[in-house]
Amino acid sequence: MSGSLEGRFIRLELIRVNNLPLPSRRIPAGFYVAINADSKRRWKSAVRVVSSDKSQVLGDIVILSLHEMPELSLEIRVSYELGRMLGNGEVVAKFKSSWNKLLDHGDEPFDISFPSIRGHHSSLTLKAAVVCPCNDQDGALLDSMVESEIARETDAGHERFATYVTSKTVSHLNDAVQHFQLVLDQCPVGHPDRAGALTNLAWARLEGYTQNDLQDIDSVTSLFREALALCPQGHPDHPLYLYHLTEALNWRYAKENFIAAYIHESAQLYCKLLPLCPEGTYLHSITAGADGVDYVIHECNNLPIDASDEGIHIRQVILELCPLGNERRPKALYKLGWAFRSRFEQCGSIDDLDESIQRGREAVSLSSEGHSERYAYLNALAWSLWTRFNHQGNYHDLNEAISLYEEALRLCPVGHNNRDLPLHSLGLALYTRFNQRSDVNDINRAISLQREALTLRPPGHPGRDYTLNNLAIALKFRYDKLDVSEDLDEAIDLHRDSLQLKSHGHPFRHQTLCNLSSALSSRFTRTQKNEDIEEAIRLCQESLASLPPLHPDRHYSYFKLREAYTSRYRIQHDPTDLSLAMENFRLASRHPTQGFPERIREAIDWVRQAEVYQHDSALEAYQMCLDLFNNHVMMRSSIISRREAATAFYGTRSLPVDAASCAIRRDDLRRAIELLEQGRGQQWSLASRFKTPIEDLESENPNLAHIFSELSKCLSEAQGSTVSTDRAAAERAETQYRRLQAQWETVVAEIRNIKGFSRFLLPPSYEDLQAAARHGPVIILIANQSSCGAIIVSTSEEPLHVALPSITLTDLTTLKDRFARAIRQSCRMKPGESRKDLIVLLRTVWEAIMLPIVNVLEHVIKLKHQSRIWLCPTAAFTSIPLHAAHPFITRPDRSKEPCLEDLYICSYTPTLSALVRSRKMMKKRVRPSFVAIGQGQPRAGKSKELLAVDSEIELVRKLVPETINRMTISGDAATRAGALQGLEENTWVHLACHGKQDREQPYNSHFVMKDKPITLLDIMEKDIPHAEFAFLSACHTAVGDEETPDEVIHLAAGLQFSGFKSVIGTLWEVDDAVAKHVVKAFYENLFKDLEDGDKMDCTKAAWALNRATHSVKTKVPLEQRMVFIHVGV
Repeated sequence: MSGSLEGRFIRLELIRVNNLPLPSRRIPAGFYVAINADSKRRWKSAVRVVSSDKSQVLGDIVILSLHEMPELSLEIRVSYELGRMLGNGEVVAKFKSSWNKLLDHGDEPFDISFPSIRGHHSSLTLKAAVVCPCNDQDGALLDSMVESEIARETDAGHERFATYVTSKTVSHLNDAVQHFQLVLDQCPVGHPDRAGALTNLAWARLEGYTQNDLQDIDSVTSLFREALALCPQGHPDHPLYLYHLTEALNWRYAKENFIAAYIHESAQLYCKLLPLCPEGTYLHSITAGADGVDYVIHECNNLPIDASDEGIHIRQVILELCPLGNERRPKALYKLGWAFRSRFEQCGSIDDLDESIQRGREAVSLSSEGHSERYAYLNALAWSLWTRFNHQGNYHDLNEAISLYEEALRLCPVGHNNRDLPLHSLGLALYTRFNQRSDVNDINRAISLQREALTLRPPGHPGRDYTLNNLAIALKFRYDKLDVSEDLDEAIDLHRDSLQLKSHGHPFRHQTLCNLSSALSSRFTRTQKNEDIEEAIRLCQESLASLPPLHPDRHYSYFKLREAYTSRYRIQHDPTDLSLAMENFRLASRHPTQGFPERIREAIDWVRQAEVYQHDSALEAYQMCLDLFNNHVMMRSSIISRREAATAFYGTRSLPVDAASCAIRRDDLRRAIELLEQGRGQQWSLASRFKTPIEDLESENPNLAHIFSELSKCLSEAQGSTVSTDRAAAERAETQYRRLQAQWETVVAEIRNIKGFSRFLLPPSYEDLQAAARHGPVIILIANQSSCGAIIVSTSEEPLHVALPSITLTDLTTLKDRFARAIRQSCRMKPGESRKDLIVLLRTVWEAIMLPIVNVLEHVIKLKHQSRIWLCPTAAFTSIPLHAAHPFITRPDRSKEPCLEDLYICSYTPTLSALVRSRKMMKKRVRPSFVAIGQGQPRAGKSKELLAVDSEIELVRKLVPETINRMTISGDAATRAGALQGLEENTWVHLACHGKQDREQPYNSHFVMKDKPITLLDIMEKDIPHAEFAFLSACHTAVGDEETPDEVIHLAAGLQFSGFKSVIGTLWEVDDAVAKHVVKAFYENLFKDLEDGDKMDCTKAAWALNRATHSVKTKVPLEQRMVFIHVGV
């Protein structure tokens, strides 16, 4: 050393380490720089976390006394602990130099290079300068290097292990393991260094295992687990110890036949690990890289689908590891969706299918047009939609599935390795559509696609059995439609080929067994060969034996088994076969994990077969149909989608009246009324569930009443009026609605356990419905193919059946059409002209329909004249003006034979429940207020001008007593918003405007206002419990829906539902010029005896209308008098 440096100090500025070497390939927790004074003393920097950059920033400044350090001896060491350090870590770089060599660089930074390690070049950037001594100048504090045996053995183990990694000499590994084991032996349970000792030993053994030099992986994972348990979350070494365990699990997975449990656990650990690895750290770069989480995701995505709860949980974990932007996210979504669909197929929960579709949509959205896997994602989404169609019957799902399959097929042109997949799937969807709509083009194309798919799945292909099965099904469908025997024989051969490829225990063997059974049953019907039907029955029994009790596909086994028994009964007429067929109808309809559409179709078929063979289960079958319909429709979140669901099944429009007729034939009139009410009142009862008064429940259990009320409010708000055009949004709304529905049903079940509430919100019993007749008998008119008749409900005795033998359903249909023509003709006639055609028709209504009923009212019930009666028409009766029935007979003394309205005050009610509900709400009455709303000049082009509206509104205003709070809304003020506000804020309403009945979609029936119409949906969404009376001086306000089993969806019923207890409606077009005569006479009669202080009474409306139509006979033609009807109390 130069004499000029004696007594001086060196100022070293350690700037950065470049390309930090890691000889043992083990991820360090951190690193530090040590400058050795001698064998016992050193200066040591802080331990720093290793960054992902090539340069590790230091920023240390150290003043060294040249007296204590005559030369520079520097080491870089890595530490495998961030907390308490075990030993001195592993030496990864060394440098020695005289000070003179370091001082040649002036004040500029310079690099010192370390010896290369496996071609790995690293260096240290620093600055060195001599500083003059000061009185208070001291050198850096030096640490004493007093080492324990634990530290010495640990350091020796690290040195031997690094040598093994470089040399691959097993003896070096054994030495390292021995050193680390000695350390662990000195760190018993409770020792602060035990976690580090466990990890060092485990890592050395893991390296030996990966190089096939050691085999005991069980002990390795056990050591890592124990170390991790000693460093829980929050410990500085917790992230690194998580990583160690994932490495052990990943290697074990790769080397032990890819056992899924190991990679599954690794995935779950990565979910915990990644958030603990800050961006920019070396640990993050490793865990987030190709050998870290990407490897785990890739391996998990390639595992077979596991539909268990655990399997789906793992798929959700993998998705969590693939945030938005991750290239592996689409595949993770695809596999998770597949797992959800598989669990649905096993357990039948529709929520799983919705989840599958949601994941599938996202996977498709994240895969661009050129994505190599897009065809698979499209196919998977389509498969889930097709499955949901089979479960729920929504045609939007089937059509979308076919569209997606078509796109997938376009992405797999001839020659594409996976073309067979969309061919097979599209064929399946097309024959499904054929089964619904019978378009022969669909089935022919389906067969063509399946044949092409079969050529791409030669013997030995894993999917050949599925295509054989599905081609056979398509051929069987075509045979059923076109009766080509060659199709059936080929289908049987293909099913047998498919079955041979599905050994016992195959997850889908049961499906092929059932399909082969069905084909054999069909051939038995054609050939009557007993061996076919016996085999068919045996195959279904085998299918059932292979399935657990709640498997969704048991439904199909029951379905095919009853098909076989029915086929044999038709040929051999053994009553036992008929009984077995009906029992399997019952089992199939009841199977809880199958979707409602399939169960409904089976129940409908049960009804038909039970009726054909006059089996005593027919009434049970009808009840099952109505219950299933109710449950199916109830799951739809929008009012319109409920109607779509109710109209989706062919031949069900007459189901309620057919059920009632069946009960009548069995002399069970009470049951007939209950079934009719349940079937016809479905749409209204579902909508009204959330408006149920709960005063009694509040007094019994206030807490439960509050929960029920809140859930009802949420459901009411969630049930949209329309179906969203955004499919994904609509599905999310449906799912949310269904979950709320499930909570609501749980609360309802709890309420029914309370004494006195056992029938809470259940379909009303006869005793409940009988209350509708409290103020006069209710006459339910029923027509179906077998008979026409009426049931008279009164409070005084049992219901009475009145046969109407002189009229049939065909007669009623003809009568309806003739009335429509006669009304149109009469509206074109002058007021004084005779309405001969109309008179003939009304006379027919009197003689064939109402006279037999009047005879019972007069002579059996002994009902006094001028008493009130309520007509409740069903089916074809709803289009007949029953209230206007008239004999048009002059007696010898020149007096007139009385008509129906001479004898009784007639009202209508859509259902008995509606009348009961209105009566109950009459208990809550508030101070009356009256609004007259008129719109005779709607927006240009919308409807013709009604010239008499303004004068009618003014007339009504004058007729309403001045003591009543009254207002008018007309002209420009009569907008949709203004009129709705008037409806909500007043108890009495008179509405004069155009009314439009929408026969295609009755919920769109509306009143025409200045800007926008008020639709039936608008009215239904209002809850106006204080409302009392509405006069609808508009056209077509009481004409029902012909397409649903519930024929009472019209504007008058909508107002009654929203709260109005008493409504005047119209059956056809109203002539506003003459209608005002009826209006004037009506209000004059209604308010005739009203004195100051008296309340307006809406229950007098029917009487007032009766008086009004009598009093205007000379002013108003017949068709304009009988157009007005009263609905309600």
